[in-house]
Amino acid sequence: MWLEEWLPAVLGPFWQEAGVAFTDSNICEMVCVMVDRRAKRKPNPKQRHSAPGRSGSRSAVAKPAAVYRRRARGVMHDQGHFMPSEDWHEPAGCEDFRVVERDPGQGFYHAVTAHEVRDRLASLPADFVKPLEVVQLSRMTRKKRTFPCYGMQWGPTLYLYPIDVSLVEYYYRPPRPSVVQESTMYGGKWREESPSLWILEWSKASIKDFYLNNILIHELGHLLDTRNTSYVDRERYAEWFAIEYGYKPSRQNLASRGTRRILRRHHAS
Repeated sequence: MWLEEWLPAVLGPFWQEAGVAFTDSNICEMVCVMVDRRAKRKPNPKQRHSAPGRSGSRSAVAKPAAVYRRRARGVMHDQGHFMPSEDWHEPAGCEDFRVVERDPGQGFYHAVTAHEVRDRLASLPADFVKPLEVVQLSRMTRKKRTFPCYGMQWGPTLYLYPIDVSLVEYYYRPPRPSVVQESTMYGGKWREESPSLWILEWSKASIKDFYLNNILIHELGHLLDTRNTSYVDRERYAEWFAIEYGYKPSRQNLASRGTRRILRRHHAS
C-alpha cells in the first residue's frame, strides 16, 4: 500500500524525535484511522447516491434520514469544555429520578411512556438507579435529524429520542453487522431495497422492547461506568450492561410466561 511507503518518510523524523519506534503495527493503526475517518465522511450532495432531500430530486421512498442512527454523547466545545447537545438539567442530588416528557415533534412519537420507563428501571437493583436524576423523552427537531440517535447520556440525565411514526428507518450505506445483529435481537426486520438503500422496519411491540431493554439500559450503563475513559471501552461496557441487565432478563421473563402451567377446566374426552 502506498501509505505504508509514504507515512514513514514523512512522519519518521517526528516520531524519532519523540522517541517512538516506527513499526508496522503503528503504520497499520494510522492507516485504519485514516480509512475509518474517510468512511465516516458525510456523503457529497452532488454524488449519485446521496441521501434524498439533499439534492434536486427526491425518489418515491425519499424520507429525511441519516446514514446511521447512533447513540450520542456530549459535544466538545472549541475551548475544550463539553457542551450538552440537549436540555441541560442541573444536578440536584435528589433521591429519586423524574421523567420529563417533551412533545416528540411532527411525524414522530415516543416509543415508550414515562410510566413504562419507571416500571423498567424499578426492576433493576436500587443501586443502579441511585445516581440517575432525570430521564427525558426528548423532542425531534430538524437539527437533531442531521445526527439522529436513539438515546444519549449526559451527566445524571438519560435522553430517549422519538422515532418516525411509520416505524421505518432508511439506511443509505450498508448497515454494519453489529447494527443488524442488535436490531434483529429485538425484532427489527431488514430488507435491501436497492444497492444503495436498506430499510429497517419495526413493530410497535418490537420498538418498545428495543428502547426499554436496550437503549435505556445501555445509557444507564454509561452513567454507572466510572472506570473506563476511552470511547471503545465505555461502549463495550455499556453493550455488556445492556445484554446482562436488559436483554437477558427480558428474555427470561418471556420464557417463563411461555412455560406457565396450563390448567384444564374440563377433562379431555
